Amino acid sequence: MARGVPGGYGIWDNRRRKWWGDVYELCPDDLLTELNGDADYQKVTALLRRYRALKR
Repeated sequence: MARGVPGGYGIWDNRRRKWWGDVYELCPDDLLTELNGDADYQKVTALLRRYRALKR
């Protein structure tokens, strides 16, 4: 699940009950849709890697 945090959006892991991954200033629509929908681990990981690479 994506939640707003100071400075952007973070990803909250309900199973571990902690933040997962980086904080993003803008949360891309396809990532947000996947997180709040099926939340397939492999798709989310691929999207995070893609946006992390664009961030650099």
